[in-house]
This record gives sequence, C-alpha cells and structure tokens, in this order.
Amino acid sequence: MSVCLAVPGNSVAAARSTPEPSQQGPLLDFAIPAQPLATALIAFGKQANVQILTAGGTIARFRSPGATGSLTMQAALAKLLAGTGLVYEFTGKGTVVVTMPEQPGKKSASAVPREEIRELTAVEANALVGRDEGFKASLTSIGSRNDADLIDVPQSVTVVTREVMSSQQALSVEDVLRNVAGVSYVPGSGGLPLFQIRGFYSGNGLIDGMPNSNAGSGDFPPLIALERVEVMKGPQSILGDSNGNSFGGLVNVTTKQPQSQPVHEFSYTLGEQGQAQAGLDLAGPLGHAAGLTYRLVMSGQYADRSPQGYRHRRSAYLAPSIGWTTSTTQLVVGAQRILNRLPMPDHVVVLGDSLGSATPFGLLTGNPYDYANYQTNRLYYLLDQQLGHAWTWRSRGQYVQQRNDSQSWTMYNPTASGTVDPVAEAYRYSDAYYSLQNDFIRVFGTGPVTHTITLGADYSRSRVGHTDDLVHDYDGGVYNLFTDPALPRVSAVVQAQDNLPLAGTPWSVDNGLFLQDQLALGERWDMLMALRRAAYEVQTTDAQGNPWTPRRTKWVPNAGLVYKLTPDIAFYGGTSNGFQPLSYLGENGRPLVPALSHQLEAGAKFNLFHEQAWLTVSLYRIALDHSYVFLEALPNFASLGPGQTNRGLEIELAGRLAPGLDITSSYTNALITNHDGTAPSGSPRQRFNLWASYWFPGGTLKGWGLAGGVVARSRSLGQSLDYSTYYPSPGQAEVDANVSYRTDRWRMTLGVKNLFARTLYSADFNETYVPLRTRRSVILSGTYDF
Repeated sequence: MSVCLAVPGNSVAAARSTPEPSQQGPLLDFAIPAQPLATALIAFGKQANVQILTAGGTIARFRSPGATGSLTMQAALAKLLAGTGLVYEFTGKGTVVVTMPEQPGKKSASAVPREEIRELTAVEANALVGRDEGFKASLTSIGSRNDADLIDVPQSVTVVTREVMSSQQALSVEDVLRNVAGVSYVPGSGGLPLFQIRGFYSGNGLIDGMPNSNAGSGDFPPLIALERVEVMKGPQSILGDSNGNSFGGLVNVTTKQPQSQPVHEFSYTLGEQGQAQAGLDLAGPLGHAAGLTYRLVMSGQYADRSPQGYRHRRSAYLAPSIGWTTSTTQLVVGAQRILNRLPMPDHVVVLGDSLGSATPFGLLTGNPYDYANYQTNRLYYLLDQQLGHAWTWRSRGQYVQQRNDSQSWTMYNPTASGTVDPVAEAYRYSDAYYSLQNDFIRVFGTGPVTHTITLGADYSRSRVGHTDDLVHDYDGGVYNLFTDPALPRVSAVVQAQDNLPLAGTPWSVDNGLFLQDQLALGERWDMLMALRRAAYEVQTTDAQGNPWTPRRTKWVPNAGLVYKLTPDIAFYGGTSNGFQPLSYLGENGRPLVPALSHQLEAGAKFNLFHEQAWLTVSLYRIALDHSYVFLEALPNFASLGPGQTNRGLEIELAGRLAPGLDITSSYTNALITNHDGTAPSGSPRQRFNLWASYWFPGGTLKGWGLAGGVVARSRSLGQSLDYSTYYPSPGQAEVDANVSYRTDRWRMTLGVKNLFARTLYSADFNETYVPLRTRRSVILSGTYDF
C-alpha cells in the first residue's frame, strides 16, 4: 500500500510500497523547523541516525515545512517532503533515497545507479556542496558555526558562488570580494591584499572555518580550489579569531572536498604580458572500497611581467584529499601546498601634495625584481560524527607552516623635483601553528520551541621562528627618480651588518569555550544566543626588555532575533562583539587593555522571483573604543589612542531575475567617524557594484552568453606616513565585459577588464606607495570536462 500526504495541487510526498507510517517502526523525537529541504534532510539524518541519498540536484530548490514531535521515521519524512512532489524509499538498513516520482517506463529509485547518487548525509562535512544555484546561495557554513539557512541567521552574511567567479573571470579572492557590500581591498606592498570590511582591516580570514594564519600573513588558495567565498559582517571574535583584528568582519573560503560524483576538469587562463594559468580538478570514488572518495586540485601560474615592468610572477598549488563516508561518519583528510612569488604591485610615488604630482606610470621606481615569496604547507582534517541518536560531533583541525621572504625598495621623503631617500629591505620570516575546533551539537524540542545547542571548545598554538630584517640606506645619498640610473637589486646592496634579527618566540597558546543556542520559536521567530570565553597569551617584553607572557581571559557575547513575515521575508536584529589583544606596554609597564568593538545591526532578507534571487538590506553601527599610539622614543611605551564609530547601509542582490539573466549587485553607504575628529583615510562614502550575465536560451545563439558590469566608488583620502597630509583621490569606475560560449563538456570566455582604460587608484595609500592600474587587459579563459 502506498501512503500519500495530500497537499494543494498535484504535489505529493510518497513512500513506495511501505506500510502506513503510523504502524511502522518506533517513535522518535523530531525537532526540525521549517527550512530549506537540504538542511531539513541533514537534520533528519542526524536525529534518526540514517543516511540520506538524493540523485543530482533534486532537492536544491525546495523548502520543507519541518517535522516536530514523536513520529516514526516514515511519518517524519512524509512531513518533511510535503508539497515537494518528491518520494522516498528505504533501500537498506539505515539508508533512504529521495528522488522525483518515477515516470511511466522509468526505473524506480531503488534502481538508480550508485554512481548517480550524491550523498547528503547528516554528518556531511561540507553540506553546502551543490546547494548554490547560479549566482544565489541559500546556506551558510560558518555564520553560526554550523550549516544554516541564510534567512535564519540574525546577521549579514554574503556568499559569492562558484558561478559568479566563472562569469566574471575572477583571478583571485580579492576579485571575488568586489561583489560584497562593505568590503574593499588594497594591494599590499608585500604582494598580498589587505581586506577592509565595514571600515576595519580584517586580518587573514578563515579557510574551511579555521584560521588562515595565527601569526604571520595568510595566503588564500587559488580560485580553482574554492567552492565559495563567504563574508561574515561585524565583529567575529565569537568564532575564535581574536588575533585577526576582526572588528568589521571575516572572510571564509570553502575549499573543494572529496565527492562521489566524478569530476575531471581542466581549466586555463591566458592574458597579456605572458600571463598563463592552468589547473586540474579531479574527484570521484577511490577504488572499489565503499564510502572512499578523493579530490586532487593542482594549478600553476606564470606572468613574465606586470604592465609597469615588475618581473616574474610564479604560483603553484597542490591539494590532495581523501574522504570516507558511512551512515554516521564523514571524514576528510587533506593537504595543501601554496607557493607564490609575487612581484611588487604596480604603483607610483606622490612627489607633492596631490595625486596630480605622482610619478608617471611608465617610471618604475624600484627594481624590476622586487618581490615577495610566500610558502604555505597545510595538513588538515574535517570530521562529522553522529554520536548515537542525540548528538553530533563536529571536529576540525590543522597544522600549518608558513615562510616568506621579500626584497624591495621604498622611496621615503619624496620631493617635487623627484629626489627621494631610497631604502632597501630584505626580510625573512617563518611561523608554525596548529588549531583544533570541536563542537557538540544537539537538536531537541521543548513544546513549540526547537533548540539547536552547540557546545564548543577550540585550541591553538603558534610560534614565530627566527626573523631576519636587513635594512640598507641608499649608498649614493639622495637619489633622483628622473635622472639617476636604475636602482640595483636589493640582494646586491644589503649586507650582513644591516640585519636586525629577532629571535623566535616560544609557543603561544589561545583557547576558548563556546556555548550557543539557536531557538526556533514556532514558524515565525528565530533567536540566537552565544557566549565565548577566550583565554589568550600576550607575547611582549617588560620595561627592562625581558620576555613576558601574561595570560588574559575575555568573555564575548552575541545575540540576535529573526522574525519571518513569510517563509521568504525576514526581519532581523542583532548585536556582536569583538576584541583585539595589544602586546604593547603602557607607561605603567603593564600591557594595554584590549581594543573592544561592539556592533548593532538590523535588516531584512528577501527570497525573490520564486526563490531564485536573494536580497539583503542591512543597517549597522560599529563602535571601537580605542586604538593605540606607539611612542618611538625609548623605552617604546604606548598609550591608548582614539577609537572610531562606523555607520552604514548595505544592499545586496544576487540571483536569477529572468530566464537566462543572472545579476549580482551591491551598494554601500558608509560613514566613518574618528573620535579625535580627524578625517578617515581610505574610506569612500559610497561603493557600487553591478554584474549581469545573460545566456541565450535557444536558436542560432544557443550556447552563447554575454556578461558585463561596473565597480565604482566615491572620493577617498590617502594619508602621508607622518599623518600630516591628506591626498584626495577622485571617484572612479571600472567596466568589465566578456562573451562566452559553452557546451556540455567545455566553456570558453573572452573578456576585457577595465574596458575604457581608466586610471584606477587604490582607495588607501601613502606618498611612498600608491597602487594603481591604467590599462585595459584582455583575458581568455575556459574549462574542459573530460
């Protein structure tokens, strides 16, 4: 007998050839609120201790009304699938297959080949794979330390999907983040970008929810290795990042993981100045062992020169990983090796009191071989384990070694005649750290309230190795940028006596305890309450110069509330807190108190166009209580400096607005107020981004697509190194466009960046270093599935 749950129209949820649900199996306690079907099935798997399988993208577009109470597994599934038209079948002990209903003459779910079934298990380490539809994402993996629907999270979280990266021919994480409201970046003089979120520089971010760097400069993997990029807005110390200056937010990248669905993809990018990139992405079952899968991602990149003439960019990436999945366990073990030789970014030097006095773009002010080298080796694991009927254990761990060395010239004290004081610097640095994060999660109901309790603990140790810092003043005295010969390589002028070495530090320990309760109060209200106790060490020296490592603790609370007017319209408000330990001593000989930030945020979230597009509107206020002022004169004490208050409006839209037409757009209006009355530098009041992609549906143009967009900002201010002079930078806009052709097996895109060859200045700079781009560039990119 077949049991159906009738709903309006023709939609049904059915079980094939099964007894009446109320008569089969024991009763279990379920507490699954209304949410996307993907996460509802994950919750069902956890609470029923079964494995859920689904074919292809069957469930991506559906929402579930939920299931709460003492029910059999069959009855709970019927409730979860109500209104979707999907059917389920128990194919073995502890395994359920969810599919579309069979058509006449078609094979049943039980006949679906194993290799065509994608696992959705309740303990899936990356429950987001396959959940992003085009430009729109519905789930977040990090906003609340577990997988959640974006509409249920009481804070602003932005996700940039894989399809957006491909459409825009993005080359790096910084290119991707141009799509996010409230986020900007500056090309650092060391080659790596510096990200700014809601007016604060954000530190090194996260990889798969774990710190990208605990002590040094974090280097993100190339885009071929990434599934998506997320930005959590507002202070994020609750996530355990007390070393990353996360006052305004954090960037998290999700890497590609092993999967049973085979992937064999070759990708390439060709550009000007000898730029070439090639990559390989392989995945699928590993041998004939049940549940074993693999992923292998590798890439290499080379560019002969930058437009300004800096030479030899080289990058390499290798990331093998193995996955093991059962009905109660998902384990991923992997390794990453990142090698980057980054030439000095193209830049000019300001010779007067405005950008109009900058050196010509064609004048290379350093040496063509100025560079920064970064090497990162990372071993990691991701474990999700079902513990009986009630609990899930989610564990993450990594061990990371980082090395970098750089050589570059800096032009200090520039004058209108072109004279400068060149200083050569060679720097070598290494560090190592490991981190562990363990969360125990339980979902249960108390009357009309559903609780998702998370008990967490994290632990990290880091140390800095021996550091060499060789600084050498130009031997010829005053140097003229226009008339004197080109500067030699840094390695040819620095000497052993120029070194100011720093001994390595002992291992430093940070740890924290975490408690969170996500409450679903009926169908309309959601509440989040979280508390973290952070314990950390401050690496410093006492007034006599002796090493000193005092220990400190800090309590960090977060809270938020969501009201759902409908399942697709939600209003939210929340508060979050952050802190940053300071290692400098005050004049009393004690470490300065941590800098504290506090955010208030309110907004609205909308699922539009039949849940194919996502709109977020948010208002925020972040207050930082103080900064610090470092005293150059010995004994180098520091004092508390002024804080700042940032206020802003952010609007983001992403998704499909019409058949074939996808759009991502963002607008930011932010006001930064320094408490000492000074003007903020590097902070445009307004930013705007729009990118549209259209694929022709059929006819002679089938397979062809057009895409284009604009990134714009308003006026900003650069500031001199001595803080005495501001340099106005005018508003600007960059236009990109491309044309694509795709088939079932390959895709090719020809694009132009900076189509109108505008001069594009960085929003934040000083007189010695003004990053810019002046030319249009042509890029050919593509993929081939084999």
